[in-house]
Amino acid sequence: MTERVYLVLLLCLGLMCPLVTGIFMDKLASKKLCADDDCVYTISLARAEEDYNAPDCRFISIKKGQLIYVYSKLVKEKDSGEFWAGSVYGEQYEDHMGTVGYFPSSLVSEQHVYQEANKTVPTT
Repeated sequence: MTERVYLVLLLCLGLMCPLVTGIFMDKLASKKLCADDDCVYTISLARAEEDYNAPDCRFISIKKGQLIYVYSKLVKEKDSGEFWAGSVYGEQYEDHMGTVGYFPSSLVSEQHVYQEANKTVPTT
């Protein structure tokens, strides 16, 4: 019986004092350009012209020369940077291959455009 009381007290303490907290991150933009309404189709293939280390979990790190599939392009707002969303392409397995994240558009050059990004979609 006392084990149950301790278990209930421990559960109540856990609910009252959460151990996990989060950091609020501002949106990079309120709209993005995509090839389709769900932003699942590839817009273009780009090549990284410089290395880039991701500052947080919203971004992907890229290395000079890597190919990146571009899925959306954020609509630039005021003083914000211009970012695209994509995933690193590689012939061999890499840690970040398949992970979609943002990167500065100024660090890449589009190699091949598959479809025009003419759908404006709100960011989530």
